[in-house]
Amino acid sequence: MKVELLSEKRYGLLLAAKESEYVKKVHGGYLNVFIEAFGGEGQKWDLFRVVEGEFPEMEELHKYEGFVISGSPHDAYANESWILHLCFLLQTLFPMQKKLLGICFGHQVLCRALGGKVAKSYSGWDIGVRKVSLTEEFYACGSYHEIPPALSIIECHQDEVWEVPVGAHVLACSDKTGVEMFTFGECILGIQGHPEYTKDILRNLIDRLLANDSIDRELGEEAKLQLMEAEPDRKYWERICKCFLQGEWRSTRLPAAHSFF
Repeated sequence: MKVELLSEKRYGLLLAAKESEYVKKVHGGYLNVFIEAFGGEGQKWDLFRVVEGEFPEMEELHKYEGFVISGSPHDAYANESWILHLCFLLQTLFPMQKKLLGICFGHQVLCRALGGKVAKSYSGWDIGVRKVSLTEEFYACGSYHEIPPALSIIECHQDEVWEVPVGAHVLACSDKTGVEMFTFGECILGIQGHPEYTKDILRNLIDRLLANDSIDRELGEEAKLQLMEAEPDRKYWERICKCFLQGEWRSTRLPAAHSFF
């Protein structure tokens, strides 16, 4: 599936989850959700359902400015064939200096592919709106002086990054998760939360998790109550992601891309 805005810069969404009926009905699908949050004029976005084994052709990779790796109900440390294929793709794209933005599962699988460590969270599920603290190194990555040092973001995960790849830098943390955001050079950015999510998407996801007994009833109801009272700082997160994807990101102290083999 391809959505064309203007045929100038080309991006790909590596979709690691199956489309929910709610998102298809209300938002037109996850591709539209990501374009609404991160897209801009003069861009063309392609959708690759990697969870179903649909990947970009290797000979086509040079045509892309970058890729966004979505969230997923799957474990980033699992050895399913499509996850291993995804890790290989990310390892291939890294030395090509393509922008790689990982969201939730995408954040974790980026870390794994580049040599970090991902596992179950010590403290269990994190669902709702959480305040994360930005590090000093975040502000060295661009002109972000107007962005406050603590931002709220929608979260929904039970896995987390335990160790970032050697040479990577942590840009945000919270009282729940030690690595909320990391960067590696100028072309890698991982975010544990969901800057693309609206509150209604998370509310529906909580209902689905409750319906299939993935989370306790008490946890789900507490998360929905908290969601009524808190607001994510979506405009700031969207700006961060757009600046990164559009090349307005610097990290001069960090190492250049290299091979992992």
